Amino acid sequence: MKIAFFDIDGTLWDSKFMVPESAKEAIRQFRASGNMAFICSGRARGNIIAKQLHDIGFDGVLAACGNHVELNGEVLYEKLLNDEQVKKCIEVAEKSGIPIVLEGPKTHWISEKGFENDPYIDYLYEMLGDHAKVLRGYEPEMRVNKFSADVWDNLDYESIKHELEDFLDFIEHDGVVVEFIPKGTSKATGIKWLCEYLKVDTEDTYAFGDSINDKDMLEFVGHGVCMGNGTEAAKAVAEYITTDIHDDGIYNAMKHYNLI
Repeated sequence: MKIAFFDIDGTLWDSKFMVPESAKEAIRQFRASGNMAFICSGRARGNIIAKQLHDIGFDGVLAACGNHVELNGEVLYEKLLNDEQVKKCIEVAEKSGIPIVLEGPKTHWISEKGFENDPYIDYLYEMLGDHAKVLRGYEPEMRVNKFSADVWDNLDYESIKHELEDFLDFIEHDGVVVEFIPKGTSKATGIKWLCEYLKVDTEDTYAFGDSINDKDMLEFVGHGVCMGNGTEAAKAVAEYITTDIHDDGIYNAMKHYNLI
């Protein structure tokens, strides 16, 4: 049995949330041969609910950069920030003015100011419905895996990192977006946990990604595939660079490895 892990944004679907038919067919053929396929995303589980993703057919979900592992609808592993850490994140955000999205397995809390005219925030409110809430300070028993933020030039980003570096790592994307994740975790740590649980050799694992938060998993798995539309950072560590998402990238890579 082989296991394949698929990033969402830029890999499974494009900026308009469209999944190529060739990718759907490739994943279905792969699973029909007795293999397993997992979504593996930086998004927290609460933001991986789109029907067009789950209709493809996956055995499970690794969410929040490896801090949520789910198999056949059952949560096997979950790492959450503790109450004091969540309070600290909110305190730093309020003091610095950095707009944040606290991301949890069910609910997201979104800063009221700083995301004006951001289409992604509009998407969150539309997709999550009642589970997208305006962040109005700490609430008891918040369940948060990680948070993301927009870092603008007027913010003292280095000071923000200094205040949070004891318990968080930072994934800095091209542009202004930064992901703040529990220290020492990544998509690779989630994959490692699942492989040990399933007793699968990493040589039999494949990962498909396109951006900086895919770097660790592309290096960790037996065979790391970067999409042709991927970033240079992701391409640099990939074993194989396939074609673009709209040029049958997933399908062509799976054919390359004789997985379908």
